[in-house]
Amino acid sequence: MWTDEAALGAARRRVDDWEATIAERATRTTALTRELAALTATARSPDGAVEATVDAAGALVDLRLDERVRKQPAARTADQVLATTRAAQAELVRRAVAATEAALGADDPAARAVVESYARRLRRPDEGGAGAAR
Repeated sequence: MWTDEAALGAARRRVDDWEATIAERATRTTALTRELAALTATARSPDGAVEATVDAAGALVDLRLDERVRKQPAARTADQVLATTRAAQAELVRRAVAATEAALGADDPAARAVVESYARRLRRPDEGGAGAAR
């Protein structure tokens, strides 16, 4: 198949380059996977009465209520908890996007898939779009 040694050498270098590129991408992807799994985000209500923390999946894992919530209607506190949790989820998406784009590049198809997955899973039903209705 190879008619001369130069062509064979060029083919070997090309394969070696591909192999190095694949190995480097696998390393970056593994590091990104660990980073995304460890992500959390915290948000506070504008008045500071509610603080919500979400884990990498966007689930509420910590909720802190200031004593001021005792002096307000329960419905207001509930609204603050929901809004603050959504703000934490939005921050989680921002962090996931930043980490993914830093690791893989904004134009990378895999990066876009990760970002779209986060956005789809954490989109509020009233924001519309694919995957919004649950």
